[in-house]
Amino acid sequence: MQGLHDFVPTQNKIDYINELLKVGFHTLDFGSFVSPKAIPQMKDTAEVLLGLDLSNTKTKLLAIVANERGATDAVKYPQIDILGYPFSISETFQLRNTNATIKESLDRVKVIQEICTAHDKELLIYISMGFGNPYGDPWNVDIVQDWIEQLALLGIKIFQLSDTIGVAKPESIAYLFSELIPPNPHVEFGAHFHTTLATWEEKVHHAYINGCLRFDGTIKGMGGCPMAQNDLVGNMPSEHLIHYFQSKDISLKLDMQSYRSASTLAKEIFHF
Repeated sequence: MQGLHDFVPTQNKIDYINELLKVGFHTLDFGSFVSPKAIPQMKDTAEVLLGLDLSNTKTKLLAIVANERGATDAVKYPQIDILGYPFSISETFQLRNTNATIKESLDRVKVIQEICTAHDKELLIYISMGFGNPYGDPWNVDIVQDWIEQLALLGIKIFQLSDTIGVAKPESIAYLFSELIPPNPHVEFGAHFHTTLATWEEKVHHAYINGCLRFDGTIKGMGGCPMAQNDLVGNMPSEHLIHYFQSKDISLKLDMQSYRSASTLAKEIFHF
């Protein structure tokens, strides 16, 4: 929702997320503890959290944070299991996204990890611009690997390689996952793809056959990163992910009736 122009009423967010909690997803990115000036759509995250019904779900709640203050606010809530931090290997995008250099961002991660450890939370790192960037900043697979090695030394065990602007190619997807997963058995690697309709399947396929088992998605691919380019590239549609894995006879253990209800509610709220 963060990239939507018009503010979504708090009760609508609560109703929608409560429907998603019935589906059976492993993790749900439900909100952000970030500056309301930067992302006004997320200014009611604490209110939304208090309205969620967690009495009959195993889904973990994830909140995005961008600095120590956000992390300190987020860990006050026992309902939250995971904090997500966008760590960009593009200097330009890191400054645009969190108003910090890569070096400053690394220092923030160290502090946030300490806060998470002290409050029994997990820290998930999004490797933003993990497959390239449009800004001319240096990028290659060795840079990605080097940063993940540095961050893993801090005790971080979940990384989402993020194709923030939809530029990932099958070759780089295959190479990164095949090189990162085998030597890091205690680290979980996932894929956060932004994509066009023409390229979604090749991205999912090359990530999956090279060991990736964690994928982010949104209903109808709604949203995009408001801090990336001026033209948003949509998220990976969750219905495409479901179709792909069902075609491989892989059980996702999802309540599809609840998923359809969430999809219907999404259309009513977001008007797509």
